[in-house]
Amino acid sequence: MSIFSTSSQPALLVLADGSVFRGWSFGATGTVVGEIVFNTGMTGYQEVLTDPSYRGQIVTFTYPELGNTGINNEDDESATPQVNGAIAKNICECPSNWRSTTSLPDHLKQHNIPGIYGIDTRALTRKLRTVGAMNGAISSEILDPERLLQQLELIPSMEGLNLVKEVSTTEVYEWTEPTDTHWEFTSTTSTAHDRTATPLTVVAIDFGIKRNILRRLASHGCRVIVVPIDTEPEEILKHKPDGIFLSNGPGDPAAVESAPALVKALLDSELPTFGICMGHQILGLSLGAKTFKLKFGHRGLNQPCGLTQKVEITSQNHGFAINADTIPATEVEVTHLNLNDQTVAGLQHKTLPIFSVQYHPEASPGPHDADYLFEKFVTLMLDHRSNGVG
Repeated sequence: MSIFSTSSQPALLVLADGSVFRGWSFGATGTVVGEIVFNTGMTGYQEVLTDPSYRGQIVTFTYPELGNTGINNEDDESATPQVNGAIAKNICECPSNWRSTTSLPDHLKQHNIPGIYGIDTRALTRKLRTVGAMNGAISSEILDPERLLQQLELIPSMEGLNLVKEVSTTEVYEWTEPTDTHWEFTSTTSTAHDRTATPLTVVAIDFGIKRNILRRLASHGCRVIVVPIDTEPEEILKHKPDGIFLSNGPGDPAAVESAPALVKALLDSELPTFGICMGHQILGLSLGAKTFKLKFGHRGLNQPCGLTQKVEITSQNHGFAINADTIPATEVEVTHLNLNDQTVAGLQHKTLPIFSVQYHPEASPGPHDADYLFEKFVTLMLDHRSNGVG
């Protein structure tokens, strides 16, 4: 492990409020800008870096050691890293893990993702919690704070930014790969739909979907057809789905202007529908609610969610939330709250088989408390099929 090796290149982090942090470069060299956020997870940096929901952001890792287990070929949540940059306290250049194929710095360099390490990440996180997430810039080539601050004046705020169009698939594809048996964490698969039976067809609308969501759906007996965000409702229904899935994704949900209308049109089919993260927010918008930007968001593996008598420890990654005061109470009920700040963490339609959560029940690594939600989705689809609806 190296904190300040003799080959380290100086780097600079500047925030939009003028705050300056000096450290050392890792990964690619150059200059990058984006919204500075923080993640409190002690594990899962590879999943974080490749999660499409982090598009347009520079992630601060609060856990002080990053890269100890290297990078492997199985844990990516998408084909390439999605973050604009990474911020860490200490970086491991010589990882030790039987699955590792390369180091974190080399992996980021390969994908042209800059990072900075050796800074006081605790002080940075406290600032973001106090002032709020804000734009920032990392550079190993511009070491003058004033010049780097000028770069920030050219980039937009995350609020009002549609990043889904950058990460959604451009072509329809089918996913069949379940969770690898070595990593399957459910004690029994008896509650999952038997994959040898006629499979349940799920059409997943891709706002920036994570691979592990697709694996969990497949593990629960689903044939998953993934479609772009600009797919017409009629085209989706041609697949004769048993259910509709609304995926996670980056940016401001209210800026994805076509999505609420698409989902609203699909709700008329009364098909079982399940939304996660941005999918939860888009569902809320389609039902008449509004969203707002959180001060610093929820990003980590230990967010408590619940309502009465039961608490789930959940994995979360989002910077926006549904405004509880705008939810149409005659049609929709709140099923979960984030117990740290009482923001809406789950919705359910009162008469239709439609529900959503703000957190990630598929998260790996992370808590598995909420995996039952996939079983709930399967049960709704089986009931819908047995009733001969659709």
